[in-house]
Amino acid sequence: MRDDLALLPDDAPALFPVFLKLANRHCLAVGGGKVAEPRIESLLAAKANVLVVAPKGTSNVHQWAKEKKLVWEERPFELHDLNGMGLVICATSSAATNRAVYEESQNRGVLCNVADEPELSDFYFPTVMRRGTLQIAVSTGGNSLALEERLCQELHRLYGPEYEGWIEWLGKARASIFADPLSPRRRKTLLRKLASERGLEEFMRRRGMSTAGENR
Repeated sequence: MRDDLALLPDDAPALFPVFLKLANRHCLAVGGGKVAEPRIESLLAAKANVLVVAPKGTSNVHQWAKEKKLVWEERPFELHDLNGMGLVICATSSAATNRAVYEESQNRGVLCNVADEPELSDFYFPTVMRRGTLQIAVSTGGNSLALEERLCQELHRLYGPEYEGWIEWLGKARASIFADPLSPRRRKTLLRKLASERGLEEFMRRRGMSTAGENR
């Protein structure tokens, strides 16, 4: 076991970091208010098929429903709403509704997140730094959103906008390298070289861009 894992407190949540592919998977959002909205937006960004069940919704929820980006049923939650769902998020002002959603999700084996209720959540929404397809997720296990946000701000400064184009280029280079009849060892060496700091500097020079160090 790694030392950093061994040092975790006994009561720390045992979290498994993973990026889920939710494209075309059915996801339920119970609640359509300001707390639910960014969670719904995250599901839409992942191209999930989203059903929102809520008597009221924000202006963005109204717009997404109008544009048919999601299905919105303007009513309270009912147990059958979980039929066929692979994941559910819940953000309502009703403690009874939040618990009902969680308990029924547990009965069905459906992953559930209840906003601001760690004990009623199978997963948390981390704070995410994005540069194109690069995503770095930061989680404090629900202990400090403020720290997560500060760390993500630092990551934005550390990994500048140039990473978006570079990572896209790395993907094309990887496909080209795998198309050549190279030995596994040679392929690994090339991939590591391209993904190195020097590889980034070469990419930026070819595009007439200054390096992050020069920008600072």
